[in-house]
Amino acid sequence: MNTRASLRQRLTIGVLIYVVILSIAVAAHGYLVNERAEQSVWESLLAHEFAHFETRRAQDAHYQWVDSSTLQLYGASNNVDIPSPFDLPAGVHDEVEREGRQFVLLVRGAGAAKAVMSLDISEMENSEQSLIWTIAISSGALAIFLSVATYFGIGRLVRPLVAMAREIASLHPDRRGQVITVPPSAPQEAMVIGRALNEHLRRSDQFIERELAFIHMTSHELRTPIAVIASTAEVALDSKILEHTTEPHLRRILRVARDMKELVALLLALAKDPARLNATSEAVSVHQLLPAVAHDHLFLAERKELTFELDNDSPVVVHAPAQIVRATIGNLIRNAIENSDRGIVRIATTPASQVVITDPGHGMSEEELADLYSRMARSGMAAPGGGIGLDLIQRICRHFAWTIEFSSQPEQGTCVVLDFKARSAELST
Repeated sequence: MNTRASLRQRLTIGVLIYVVILSIAVAAHGYLVNERAEQSVWESLLAHEFAHFETRRAQDAHYQWVDSSTLQLYGASNNVDIPSPFDLPAGVHDEVEREGRQFVLLVRGAGAAKAVMSLDISEMENSEQSLIWTIAISSGALAIFLSVATYFGIGRLVRPLVAMAREIASLHPDRRGQVITVPPSAPQEAMVIGRALNEHLRRSDQFIERELAFIHMTSHELRTPIAVIASTAEVALDSKILEHTTEPHLRRILRVARDMKELVALLLALAKDPARLNATSEAVSVHQLLPAVAHDHLFLAERKELTFELDNDSPVVVHAPAQIVRATIGNLIRNAIENSDRGIVRIATTPASQVVITDPGHGMSEEELADLYSRMARSGMAAPGGGIGLDLIQRICRHFAWTIEFSSQPEQGTCVVLDFKARSAELST
C-alpha cells in the first residue's frame, strides 16, 4: 500500500503550516507592540495626573484629591492607606489584580512618603481579551479557508501532471510513435516536462529503429558472403580439384572476407548512436585516401577492360571513422565497376567537399532513377553485382549527415555524388 503523500496534500499542508506560523508571528508581534504602547500610555497618563495633583497641592496646601470610579490616589499625599496588593516598588506596574479587578499603578517615593495612583483597567482588559479571541477565531477561519482554497486550487494546477502521469503509466514498450499529450491549460513547467518526455520517446523510437535495422541488415547482408565463402571453400577442398587450381578459390575467399570486414564495420557503425561515434571519429583526408581505395579495386576493373582516372587535387577532410569512409567510397566504386563493361571510371574530389564517381555504364532513364531511389528507401536492397547494398550506403550517409545523389542518362553512364559538406562544416567549426 502506497502511503506516500501526494503533491497536492504536501502543498496544502505546507500552506496551512505557513499560515499558522505567520498568524502566530503576527499575533506575537502585535501583542508585544500593544504591551509597549500600553506601558507608555499608562505611564504618561498617570504621570500627568500625579503632576496635576502636585501642582494643585503646591498652590493650595489644603487641596484634597477626589477619587473617581477608575482613578484613585493612596499614600501620604492623600492620607489614604495603601492596599497591600498596591504596595510595590517605585515605577509603573500593569495588570495588578485586586478584588477580582485589574489596575495599572504609578508608584512614587518609598516608606512613609510613598504615593500610589491606580487606574482601573478591568473593562479595557476585558475588551482586549474579547479582541484577542476575535482575532484568534478569524485567524483560524482564515487558515481553514486558505487550506480549502489551496487544496482545490492546487488540484487544478496538478491536474495536468496527474493526467500526464496516467499517460506515462499507459505507455507500452512494444509500441512506437507514442507521445504525451499536454493540455493547453497546463502551466509552463508541465509543458517543459511534456516536451522533454516526448523528445525522450522520439529518441527511444530512433534507437529501437536502429536496432531493428541493424538486425535486419545484418541477417540480410551477411548471408550472401557467408554462403560464398562456404561454397568456395567446399570447391577448394574437393579432392578432384588439383592443388595448383585452388589459388583462385582461396583468393576469392580472401576477397569476400575483406568485404565482410568492411560490412561488419558499417553495420556496427549503424548500431551506435551518432553522438557516440564522435568519440571514435578522426579527421580523414579523403583526397589522400582515394588512390589506395582505387588500387584495391583494380583487379575488378581489369577484368572488364576498365581503367581509372583519378583527380584528387581538391582537398576534402571529413570527421568520421576512417574505415567507414574507406568502405563507403570503395563500395560506390565497386558498384560503378559492376555496372560498366569498358571505358574509364572517373573518381574526383571537388572544393565543395564532395567525391564524384562517374562510370561509363549503360546509364538509367528517369523512371529507372526514380525506381532506384524508391528501392533505396526500402530495406534489404542489395547492390546489383555484389558488395554492400545501396540501402546500407544510404543509411550510412544519413547516420553521418552525408548526402548521396545519382544522375544518369541512358547509354551515358551514371554519376554518383557523395557530399561530406555537413560533416566538413562541423569539423571546421
